[in-house]
Amino acid sequence: MSQSEKESAEEDLRYESFIQRFTHFEPDLRRFIRSLLPTSSDADEVMQQTAIVAWRKFEQYDLETNFMKWACVIARFEALAYRRKMARDRLVFREDVFDLMADEGEEEIETRRKEHSALEECLAAMPDKQRQFITLAYTPGIKVKEMAEEAGSSAAAFYMRLKRLRHQLMGCVEGKISEANQIS
Repeated sequence: MSQSEKESAEEDLRYESFIQRFTHFEPDLRRFIRSLLPTSSDADEVMQQTAIVAWRKFEQYDLETNFMKWACVIARFEALAYRRKMARDRLVFREDVFDLMADEGEEEIETRRKEHSALEECLAAMPDKQRQFITLAYTPGIKVKEMAEEAGSSAAAFYMRLKRLRHQLMGCVEGKISEANQIS
């Protein structure tokens, strides 16, 4: 294998490693950026710039460090640069407010990740019929009244069943989060 082929193979592996990490954390990173900026179009621009900068700096990234924290630092600087560029807009926050929002946004990512993980565990632990019912109830375009009619039940009975399942699910999620917080 020639030197250029080795370099090309190493570049391919580096690219794959970056893409795997970036796509895994992209939703959380997008939420973090969105928490820093007033509009979703602003967040889209900063997200795109963050991806570019992260790729350019990926050679400097230590594989042992937390990718999300590393990407959040880049995103924070990119959002700040964007904010400065848009400084003439009266909806721009002062830097101290921006820094506070960024710090809270980073903390919020971990909280949402724990909640999502707990919800997935609790849903998986539910009996199939209950899980299908609650999932269907939150499917866009599905109306609980229509579900009740199809099942030959009253809407009130369906709403009560949904309320009990949601309460049960919330208790499970809160328990899982409490367990996770005690461990960490």
